[in-house]
Amino acid sequence: MRGTLVRRTWEYDPARYAPPRFRRACHYEAFIPDDLFGFDEPITADLAGVVSDAETAVHRLNAQARPGLAPLARLLLRTESIASSKVEGMQVDARDLARAEARLESGGKAGSTAAEILANIDAMDLAIDHATGSNAVTVDDLVGIHAALMATAPNGHVAGVVRTEQNWIGGNNYNPCGASFVGPPPQEVPRLLEDLCQSINDDALPPVIQSGLVHAQFEVIHPFLDGNGRTGRALIHVVLRRRGLTPMYVPPISVVLAGHKDAYIAGLDAYARGNSEAWLTTFAAATAQSAGMAADYLRQVTALQDRWRAMLRASSNPRADSVAWALIDVMPAHPMISVPIAVTATGRTKAVVNEALGHLEAAGVVIRASHGQRNRTWEAAGLLDLLADLEAGAYAHAK
Repeated sequence: MRGTLVRRTWEYDPARYAPPRFRRACHYEAFIPDDLFGFDEPITADLAGVVSDAETAVHRLNAQARPGLAPLARLLLRTESIASSKVEGMQVDARDLARAEARLESGGKAGSTAAEILANIDAMDLAIDHATGSNAVTVDDLVGIHAALMATAPNGHVAGVVRTEQNWIGGNNYNPCGASFVGPPPQEVPRLLEDLCQSINDDALPPVIQSGLVHAQFEVIHPFLDGNGRTGRALIHVVLRRRGLTPMYVPPISVVLAGHKDAYIAGLDAYARGNSEAWLTTFAAATAQSAGMAADYLRQVTALQDRWRAMLRASSNPRADSVAWALIDVMPAHPMISVPIAVTATGRTKAVVNEALGHLEAAGVVIRASHGQRNRTWEAAGLLDLLADLEAGAYAHAK
């Protein structure tokens, strides 16, 4: 076991509401994990092989990167963020989510679930950007990621607040007695988070092993009252970016974890029980698989852009400096696009953007999604179908 079980008593509190059978004092065991910094368990040949495959796959994915393909990077980040939300049971249809994103980016409103999932994209972006520009990750940074993630959640009052009370998984809602897992007592959490940050800032371990351990340790600490899973999965990409493994493209690891949720939970449980190798093998395999999926997906999106260019050329063949060509370049980052989004993405005026969207619509490259004169949006033809397939893990066997 990678830690210690400590016996605690849940005291009777007449002021706390609970059904009669849950009001009595009871005993439970809270888990205090061992420190992660200085982790020195041996890496077996089998695990080293899986980790090597994972790092090779991620390197291969990022070898495609160049500045002109930056919109594809945002598309993968978006996919990873959405899949991370799906692990927690938050489901929104791909088209509905894209429409909600376009409304928000144009100053409108979105439904609560869509807004919360989209906040996960912002939190992931915040986490990875900070990983690139900071000398060291601190507890305040972890709190900031969580605050961004939970900003639009129904229980937003917990956003960015490290817990000061006991939490647990399973059992009942009133006490931790009988829970399947009880995290460390709240007084242990600040120390454990400081240790976790030391581990994030270290470079003694291979990047995939380091990111897998950081994620598992964060989940065991469970430092917030909600949003721990999504915050912990963001930390995977903080480590991979800091270590230089993902300079542009993040592999959508959460797509694989969401598709094999039982194995994911079993792996985290194995880690807490002391079988780090079982968890790291599961994690490294998911990383390799997701990188292969992403590479295949990027090829399909690039091929789709080539078809769009051919359609535009056959329809009106605008001048080489037309913003219509620039819109095709940026549309992978915006599956649903509006005039304000297009103006921001291309840096061109509203008048020329309107003209360009007209050319693209006439060519069938974009499809009108709203028909009023205000807040018009267009769908990038075919892109959401590819995106929905990736989010559903349809490329799960891609190499």
